[in-house]
Amino acid sequence: MILRSAAAALGLSLTGCDTMASAKSSKRSVLVFTKSSGFEHSVIQQKNGPSFAENILSKTGPEHGIDFQFSKDGGIFTSDQIAKFDAFVFYTTGDLTQSGTDKMPGMPAGGKELLLQAIQDGKGFVGIHSATDTFHTPEPGGVDHYQNDGPQTDPYIQMLGAEFIIHGKQQKATMRSVDPRFPGAPSKDFELMEEWYSFKNIGNDLHVILVQDTTGMEGHPYQRPSYPATWARRHGKGRVFFTSLGHREDVWTNPLFQEILFGGIAWATGNVNADVRPNIDKVTPGYSQLPPK
Repeated sequence: MILRSAAAALGLSLTGCDTMASAKSSKRSVLVFTKSSGFEHSVIQQKNGPSFAENILSKTGPEHGIDFQFSKDGGIFTSDQIAKFDAFVFYTTGDLTQSGTDKMPGMPAGGKELLLQAIQDGKGFVGIHSATDTFHTPEPGGVDHYQNDGPQTDPYIQMLGAEFIIHGKQQKATMRSVDPRFPGAPSKDFELMEEWYSFKNIGNDLHVILVQDTTGMEGHPYQRPSYPATWARRHGKGRVFFTSLGHREDVWTNPLFQEILFGGIAWATGNVNADVRPNIDKVTPGYSQLPPK
C-alpha cells in the first residue's frame, strides 16, 4: 500500500477564507485518493514526483488545518486504514476495484462497502471533477449514459449525488452562485474556461451551491436545462461535497477554485457548519432532464 504525506506548507494565501479552517479549527487527517482505473487526468499524473494537484494541496493544506495523505493504491481501503481519516477526497475514474489504466492495486473485496459505511457513520467525503466518472451504474447491455436509473443507481453514485454522462469541448461557461453563504462559495456568478461535465442520476436531496448555466453553451451534452455543478448533501451522519471543477491546471491555480474546494473540505471535515437543506428543485427545477440520446 502506497501512502505519502503532504509536504510542509510554503504558504499560498487565499482571500476570503477566514470562515474556514484556521488555527482555531481542529486539525483533520484527509486521504486524497487519485486512482485512475479509467482515464487518468493530467493534474493527478505522477511524473517523477508528486502530481500537479498534490503539490497545490500540500502547500495549502496546513494553513487550513488539513493534513493530507496521498495514495493511488486501493489497498488502503481496509477498516483499520479508513479509521485513521476524518475525510476522503476522490479524484478518480472507473471501477476502483480493478487495477485498470494506472496499474495500481484496486480496492480489496469489501473495500468499497467499508468506505460507504464509514461515510454513513460520519466520515466526510469530497469529490472533485471525475469522482462522478467512477463506479458507473451497470446496465444489462453496458453503461447507458442517457437514462436515469432510479433505485438501481450504484450506491457510490447515490452517496456522491450524480453520475457523469459526457462532456463537450472545453469552453467558457457561467457558474451561477446560488448559495454564497456556503464556506468558500463566491459571492457572485463567474465565468471560467473548463471541461464541463453533464450528469445523470442527480439526487433529489442536493443542496446546490453552483449551477451549470447551459445558456449559450456549445455542444450536445449541454442541450438541457441548467443543472447542479457544485453541491453538498448529508449521507447518514456523513458530509458529502462535490465540485465539477478541476480538470485544467489553470483552474487548480485559480484562487477562486481553491476557495471553493477548501470551503467544501472544511465543511466535510466538520471544521465549519453550513445549512445544506435541499434546494435543488428551487434553483435547478429541470435538473433531471437529460441531453437527447
